[in-house]
Amino acid sequence: MSAAIVIPARFGSSRLPGKPMLAIAGMTMLERVWRIASAVPGVSRVVICTEDRRIAEHAAVFGGEAVLTSPTCRNGTERMAEAAASAGITETALINLQGDAVLTPPWVLAAMVAEFAGASDTAADSEPDFDIVTPAVALGKDELAAFKAHKAVAPASGTTVTFDRHRNALYFSKQIIPFVRTAGMAPVYRHIGLYGFTARSLARYVALPPSPLELTEGLEQLRALENGMTIRVVPVDYRGRTHASVDAPEDVPLVEAIIAREGELAR
Repeated sequence: MSAAIVIPARFGSSRLPGKPMLAIAGMTMLERVWRIASAVPGVSRVVICTEDRRIAEHAAVFGGEAVLTSPTCRNGTERMAEAAASAGITETALINLQGDAVLTPPWVLAAMVAEFAGASDTAADSEPDFDIVTPAVALGKDELAAFKAHKAVAPASGTTVTFDRHRNALYFSKQIIPFVRTAGMAPVYRHIGLYGFTARSLARYVALPPSPLELTEGLEQLRALENGMTIRVVPVDYRGRTHASVDAPEDVPLVEAIIAREGELAR
């Protein structure tokens, strides 16, 4: 089993133009994400895909492989699919790591790779018995209380997921699911927006039109579920690391403070 991490990095962000080139604690966001991807065991290739030559040229400075893709790609998944075809990425597992995911622990990505490896070892044709892999974190009592408090202020933030005994996703929602009528029976899992595909499942997914539940909740992964695709959920542990993203200039000092407090993930 072989794995590649593909990093969609768009220069033309409407909220924060040039975001991948933003400096975070002395290093650009893009280089930080590339270093995290490069630190994942079992990954044979890391590819940056972008619509802008400036990002490709910057990637070359720190030794990253970059592929230019169409500016008409609607999201990172479409950009990843185009790059996989044009760059001849032949690895079995293709992991999508967004170019602004500067606080993603390498061991979370490694758990996704391991899920593919385990499935390939038992499959007769080396194809796993699922289409997509995605991680989630179980929320303890304190974490769930904090999650609820945050959603009370920003209802559209954060996604939860429920899954069956085989860890195949049943549903994703911006609501907190499951509804806890009896405490202690099933934990609430916060979904982490990382996805792994096979070449076959990636091509199938991007060929599908947006679905009713996807448009209702604003969650792309619901398109896969509505069309009968299987999403395998991998429970992971953030090991005390803080989960945060950079969506606006004011997020930069917050992320820098986290790095200063919790240390570098990859250098």
